[in-house]
Amino acid sequence: MDNIPNDQLPEPPNLRFLRRLVTVLTVTMIAGVIMITAMIVIRYNQSAVPLPEMIFLPDGTTATAFTQARNWYAVVTDDDRILIFARDTGHLLQTVAIDIE
Repeated sequence: MDNIPNDQLPEPPNLRFLRRLVTVLTVTMIAGVIMITAMIVIRYNQSAVPLPEMIFLPDGTTATAFTQARNWYAVVTDDDRILIFARDTGHLLQTVAIDIE
C-alpha cells in the first residue's frame, strides 16, 4: 500500500459529481420555497371583490348559499332557486329553478 495520507488522496469523479448534484438540489429547493412563500404573500395581499352591503331577497325566501363574481352575485334559496343579481345596481337579473328528482 502507498503511504499517502487520506487528506491527499484524489477525489473520485463520482463523489465530485454527487457533491455538485446535492448543491444544485439544495439551491433549487431554497429558491422553490422562497417562490412559494412569495406567491402566497402576493395572493393574500390582493384585494378580493367586496361583498354587497345589503341583499334584498323576494318575500318568503331564505338564503342557503352565496357566491359572487366581478359583475354579479348569486343567492341559492331554500326553495331550490338561484337568484342572480347585478353587482352595481342590486337588481334581480335572473332566476334559475333547480329541478332535483
